[in-house]
Amino acid sequence: MALADEVGAQIDEALSHRWDIRDGNVVPTTESVVLAGGGVRLTVVMLYADLVDSTALAMWDQQVTARICKAFLGGVTRLIRGQGGDVRSFDGDRVMGVFLGDRKNTSAALCALQINWMFTQLLKPRFEARYEKLRDGTYKLAHCTGVDLSEVLTVRAGIRNNNDLIWIGRAPNVAAKLSALREAPHHSFISGDVYDMLHDDAKLWQGQNMWEQRSWSSGPINRVYRSGWWRHPSY
Repeated sequence: MALADEVGAQIDEALSHRWDIRDGNVVPTTESVVLAGGGVRLTVVMLYADLVDSTALAMWDQQVTARICKAFLGGVTRLIRGQGGDVRSFDGDRVMGVFLGDRKNTSAALCALQINWMFTQLLKPRFEARYEKLRDGTYKLAHCTGVDLSEVLTVRAGIRNNNDLIWIGRAPNVAAKLSALREAPHHSFISGDVYDMLHDDAKLWQGQNMWEQRSWSSGPINRVYRSGWWRHPSY
């Protein structure tokens, strides 16, 4: 079959196959979702952590950029897993975490604050101490994390031996957009739905609210909370 015919057949298959969608209570893996029409529906909290403007950094020095990305993505992955989340996607300088369970909102919000601790207290000072251009140049190391809650549909997309899960719903889109906000020193953003479900250990520190509300007139939701606080993982 010619390539053009294969592409056309793929589109026709997507249009015609029957869905076999089930409700889920664990974070799906690629192996647990059938490629031809399989899907899992579940309510999750999605977290996106993003390294700011790594393209400009890569134009300066690819190897230094690779070191920063490895340190950032590795640290974020450990923190997501430490809060009981699962990592399901890497996209260049960005990582996506998925949280389930009774504490999913609190765990994801705490994770965002811990990512801010990792970045501001460990990664940024150590790299700036090693590389003068990062300390004194025009590029400034920065990051942002976005978190949202919604029902999602998880399906497997691609072709045999070249496929991955995709996450369809509000949470992955809003979390990604929140991680693209640039409002330093605020580096953690959560939706109002997440904020409303927070336990006090993710909301308050010594009686003070770590989150402040701000409007988001250009975004897909109206109520957003931001934070410039960080939390050590041992707290």
